[in-house]
This record gives sequence, structure tokens and C-alpha cells, in this order.
Amino acid sequence: MSAVLVCHDLSFSFPTGETVLESLDCSFAGGFTGLVGRNGAGKSTLIKLLADELHPTSGTISRPDRIGYLRQDLVLAGDRTVASVLGIEEIVAALAKVDAGDGEPDDFDVIGDNWDLEDRVQAELSAFGFVDLDLERPVGTLSGGQVVLLALAGLFLARPEVLLLDEPTNNLDRSARDRLYAAVQRWPGPVIAVSHDRELLALCDQIAELRDSAITFYGGNFDAYTEAVAVEQEAAARAVRSAEANLKRQRRELIEAQTKMDRHNRYGKEFAEKSGMPKIIAGAMKRKAEVSNGKLRGGHEADVEEAKARLDDAEARVRDDDLIKVDLRATAIPAGREVLITEDLVLRNGVGVDLHVRGPERLALTGGNGTGKTTFIDTVTGTVPPRAGTVRTKVPYRLLPQRLQILDNDLPVLSSVSRLAPNADDNRLRAGLARFLLGADVITRPARSLSGGELFRASLAALLMAEPAPQLLILDEPTNNLDLDTVAALTSALRQYQGALLVISHDRPFLDEIGLTGELTFTDDPEPGRFARLETIAAPDDPAPAGGAAAVAANG
Repeated sequence: MSAVLVCHDLSFSFPTGETVLESLDCSFAGGFTGLVGRNGAGKSTLIKLLADELHPTSGTISRPDRIGYLRQDLVLAGDRTVASVLGIEEIVAALAKVDAGDGEPDDFDVIGDNWDLEDRVQAELSAFGFVDLDLERPVGTLSGGQVVLLALAGLFLARPEVLLLDEPTNNLDRSARDRLYAAVQRWPGPVIAVSHDRELLALCDQIAELRDSAITFYGGNFDAYTEAVAVEQEAAARAVRSAEANLKRQRRELIEAQTKMDRHNRYGKEFAEKSGMPKIIAGAMKRKAEVSNGKLRGGHEADVEEAKARLDDAEARVRDDDLIKVDLRATAIPAGREVLITEDLVLRNGVGVDLHVRGPERLALTGGNGTGKTTFIDTVTGTVPPRAGTVRTKVPYRLLPQRLQILDNDLPVLSSVSRLAPNADDNRLRAGLARFLLGADVITRPARSLSGGELFRASLAALLMAEPAPQLLILDEPTNNLDLDTVAALTSALRQYQGALLVISHDRPFLDEIGLTGELTFTDDPEPGRFARLETIAAPDDPAPAGGAAAVAANG
């Protein structure tokens, strides 16, 4: 399949001097490509370069004329109309003038072959979940997820030659995600998507991994990619073991050769002294021996250096696959102990939640955007008052908000964490942070200088090491904007956590992996007196044993 986008010797640096990409060569063919890599690897920068939103510092990009680009940080003026976002405002206005009998030649030129535009628009909007959407409606009246889908519908109507998506499912609820998945599957042209959403990546034809300013392509979807990487890493680990053994052997042979040479030189000197050999002859023999010994030593030293180079090369192919190791027994909570009780609780949006959480239960809070999940969390934490009823938390709790407002941006990480655990000495805090893969070079820096993954791990570490230790941990969309490695680290940490969990998330693979015991679903039913619905999940292999969660198991 011929390439649709080609990068040659591509480099990009910000005005601050920070280099993001350097001498990148790659080409993207047709089909659906998922672009993955760690936070900071340059994925979004590359997408912006491909979309001509940024310009390379050096190098070239060959691209089609018409590219559709869905931004990660999509912000639209609230007074823009639906027709404006769809890019059809001029055509709609021209059609309206013609229908009113006021059409002019220029209006017919604008309309072109689009006499059936409104029918096509409504069909496209319907596919994205919009029914009878007024084209003059301001987008400020739509939810964030609806705006993303509307912008994508506009790209579908424009039919660009290639579609670029940057984290398209961020902040989308379950229904919106499903519609986006369906849309991508029916798109006929090439798609390149930056994403950490494993459900979206499961639809890919190939995965492109950006790492150290180089792209490696893997055929198949995300599952095939992870299997291929696992095979590569197993081979890399074997190569490291072989290279280590070879280096030890070469060093041993160098020592043995050096010992033989020293012994030979000593015997030669003793022989010359005892035999009364003339000095001129003894000197010549000595120089000859030194030359021979130098060549021999140089050969062995070259073998050692070559063995070192092979080891360095083998180690470079082994990825940093360290996992977070949590040893926080103070967070453990016995089965049956009361954790959270809501009685006759009515949230300020009218949703009722009767909930009794016991022991180390793990509940997912699910439902569409705007149905009350975050409002419930804010009510539990006391940020907003309920309309009626009571909330009682019976154990220490901590909240990890979406924006990670945990650490002081201007303080070193260690100092910020120390504020939450005033009775812990620095050695204990350093050891605890090290378990979250945060070394001395990281924890002495201010929080504002951390990468996204480092900041997330530092924030989670700060909460879990806080005093008193949280026996209820509340997470609000924790995987948004996290790369796949950081999501894996978070999953590892939560599986080791021994307290109770309340987690808001639309990331189904993540929820499946943390061992849920129940799912509290919020609906958008407009009727008053509606209740969130709890479903208990049977999970015999769950690392956190189920307790006795209960809630009103009905709506309305």
C-alpha cells in the first residue's frame, strides 16, 4: 500500500530550545494507524506537524492537500453555530436565500452540487447521536463530548484525504465513545490516531510506536502489538544475559593473558640476569617481548571493549519495565468494616444514592457525562452540600482529582509529600517514593518540572503515604491523559492497594483490570426521585475481597 504521509529527516524544537523530535524518518500508509508512546515522546507534536499546525525546525513532510485534524484540546467559541462547526454555514445560508426566492448567481456557485446537503448533514449527525439538531444552535449549549462528536461529524462531511485524531476519546462518556468507535470503523480513508484508549487501539490495522525520535510499526491491533513487544523484550533479555556472559569471559581471558605475560617477563628477566647475557641483547629481547605483549594485551582489551559495546546495545533494547511496588499495610481495611454510608441522600441534581460500602470494596461510578458522578464525589468529600439526606465516611479518605491538584508546583516533590505525612522522616519518604519509580533526581525537583507520568505517580504516592493512611481512595477519571505505561503503573498500584476504592472512569479495560466488586451506574433519566443503580460484580480472583455494598437497585 502506497504511503499517504512521509516524513524525511524531520526535527522539531520549541523556541525554548527543547528538542522534541530529531531526524525522524517514517511513512504512513492507508488503514487505521494507532500512534502510541510515552508522555513527552512527541506524539501530539508529530500529529500537529502532519496537520501543518506546526512547522518543522528542519526536514520535510509530504502530505495530501486535504487533511482533517481533530485536536486534543478542542475549544470552540460558545456562540458558534452547529453549521459553523460543521463547516457548512455558507452553503446553508445560500440554500436559505434560494428557498426564499432571493438567490443570486453567487449563491448558486456556493451551493454547487450540495442541494441535498441538509439531508446528508442530518444523516451524518444521526450517526453521531444527534437527532433533529438545529443547525443554528450555539455549540455552547452542548456538552464537551457532544462538541467533540460534532467536530468529528464536520470532518466526515468534509471528506479529507486523511484523518488525524489526537486523543479523541478523552473526556467522552461511554455512549459517546461507542459512537466514535463506530464512526472510525466506517471511515473509508486513512486514519492516524494518537491514543491511550485500548478499546480504540483494538480497532487499528497497525500500531506505530514513537520512541526516542524513531517510529517502529507493528502490524495488527494493540493486542498484537503488546504480544510483539513481549517477544522482542524476551529476546532482548536473552541477548543481555549472553552479552554479560561474554563480557565476563573476555575480562577473565584478559586477566589470564596479563598474568601469563607478567610471569613470562619475570622469568625472562631472571634468566637474563643469571646467564650473564650482554645488556644489548637482553634489551633487544625485552623490547621485542614488550611489543609482542602489547599486541596481545591490545587484542584482549579490544575484545573486552567490543563485549562492552555489545552489552550496551543489548541493554538499550530492554525497556524500563519496572512496576510500582506498594507496601502500605496501614491502608488495609477488614472485610465488613463500614467505610461509606449514605442515607436518603439526594444530590443537588436530584439523583438519589443510597449506598453502604463495607470492607475493601471497589466500586466503579459509571454513566454518561452530566449524570451526577462527580457531583456524588463532591458530596462525599464535602465540597458541595446535598439537597437532602446524609453522607458519613467512617474511615480516612483521599481524593485524586482529574487535574492532580495535590502537590505544590513550586516546592520540591519531597517537601510537598512531607506536608501530607509530617511524622515521616525523609528516609522513609524517599523509600516510599522510590517504590513509585521516583528517584532522587525527580523528588528534589519542583512539581511543575515533572512530566505527566512523573506528576501522576508523585501525586498518587503523596495520597497513599499521607497521614492518616487513606482506607478509602477516590479517583476521578484517573487514566485521562495518561500514557499506556503510566496506566499500567497505576493499575499495578491499585491492585496492591488494600483499602476501598471509588473510581469514576469510562476506561473499561482499566476498570476490568483493577478488580471491581461493584458498579454504581448513574442515568440521565429526567424523572425526579431517580436513583443511581448498583450492580454487584462476582470476581472470585479479585485481589480485594468483596464486602457488603448495597444500594437501591432501581431507577425512579
